[in-house]
Amino acid sequence: MNKRGSGLLLHITSLPSPFGIGDMGPEAYRFADLLAKAKQGFWQILPLNPIDPAYGNSPYHSIAAFAGNPLLLSPEGMVQEGLLAKKDVEARDHPQGRVDYDAVIAYKSKLFHLAYERFAKAKDHDEYQRFCSGNASWLDDFSLFVALKAHFKGIAWNEWPAEARDRQRTALQSAKNDLHDAIEKERFLQYLFFHQWFALKQYCNGKGIRIIGDMPIYVDYDSVDVWTNPEIFKLDENKRPVAVAGVPPDYFSATGQLWGNPVYQWDALKHRGYDWWVQRMEHMLHLFDVVRIDHFRGLVGYWEVPAGEQTAVKGQWIKAPAVDFFHALSKRFPSLPVIAEDLGVITPDVREVMRRFELPGMKVLLFAFGEDNPMHPYLPHTYGRNAVVYTGTHDNNTARGWFEKESKPEDKARLLRYLGREVPAQDIPRELIRLAMMSRANLAIIPLQDILGLGAEARMNQPGTGRGNWEWQLVPGQMTPELAEQLRAMTETYGRG
Repeated sequence: MNKRGSGLLLHITSLPSPFGIGDMGPEAYRFADLLAKAKQGFWQILPLNPIDPAYGNSPYHSIAAFAGNPLLLSPEGMVQEGLLAKKDVEARDHPQGRVDYDAVIAYKSKLFHLAYERFAKAKDHDEYQRFCSGNASWLDDFSLFVALKAHFKGIAWNEWPAEARDRQRTALQSAKNDLHDAIEKERFLQYLFFHQWFALKQYCNGKGIRIIGDMPIYVDYDSVDVWTNPEIFKLDENKRPVAVAGVPPDYFSATGQLWGNPVYQWDALKHRGYDWWVQRMEHMLHLFDVVRIDHFRGLVGYWEVPAGEQTAVKGQWIKAPAVDFFHALSKRFPSLPVIAEDLGVITPDVREVMRRFELPGMKVLLFAFGEDNPMHPYLPHTYGRNAVVYTGTHDNNTARGWFEKESKPEDKARLLRYLGREVPAQDIPRELIRLAMMSRANLAIIPLQDILGLGAEARMNQPGTGRGNWEWQLVPGQMTPELAEQLRAMTETYGRG
């Protein structure tokens, strides 16, 4: 990331698909081809972890920090691998343009059952066994956790019988025997996920495209990570959270955001040499070429809210041992390709950690025109090189949606004054893309919705709301060769190709 480049932000779920949700199949490879033709060197995605309808199918809420989301598996890929027959996946009527998660979960669950049955009957499992052995440090507990969740009808792990909740050895061994088939199925799905993912990543890398992955700093309470490592989280004697994570009131919400994730017990982590975090970062850097750490400032100081609060207002800032932590990571990973998501309330100590470890932060153009400040840190003429500029993020409206629905008259006036001319609403995304591309920031990342000039209907997520998010999906042919050529020309013009 030390030289000029650019890329697109598009999550896997948003790719076109005849199966109701974007996946790691042919459309992903076509998108990689399009990126290459447009001279884009980066493809940024959202977290790949398993999702849960209870959390609105958000990729930032998961039962596992290390596992992959089986819903992203390509049915066509499973046909090619001999795990499904063509007739198993043909003649399905899936609407285009929005992901219907309930329908997708029901449909793909049937496919997974068929694929596992065929796999279990096969004789050659050598590659599968190598995967299981190489990933045993997280895979064994994950597959057991999922099987136990199903066995106990989905209730949270802290409500399981004490012997399972507290991971008593005899109880776990008994569960492994009793739930053998369910455990093996989960291991198989993870094997298949990573098999398909690394094939796609290798294809992208071969075309000069690097993958930027996204890592939430927190994990869910009802996750395998907390079940297996309760000592590194702030829990009481009954293993319930004492405090939970969130952010104070900000641009997105007047009452802040109460995420509800358990916060880390940093003293315990430090005593252990941050082993869980080191293992997690190693895993992320194996999956991706660059890792964006969501809510980076939480690694320096985090907003801690007493458990039981209904909003995030009554929280307090707590310091984390950031310098010691990043020294530990730097020793393990001398080159740490990390983007720090530094949006929101950022204090000098956060800036100092980023400067000390040379971590690029984010610049969001949609935030640049909300005040009359010619030296606003998100205005392009103020950027240094070690930064990543976005028109907007997955949490923002699209550029056009922002201009038409959210910006105040004075915001519009400041933007148009900055551009130096009147611009119609439909051209605002292109002009913001141009500002990003011409800036000094080493890396420019553009959400595909802005390349397409789409409005508020294409927004990916609205923080603070639990429904209707993460559903936007491309329809086939929407990203045209003409748009790719326009992007290529702009990329070359501003020295990013």
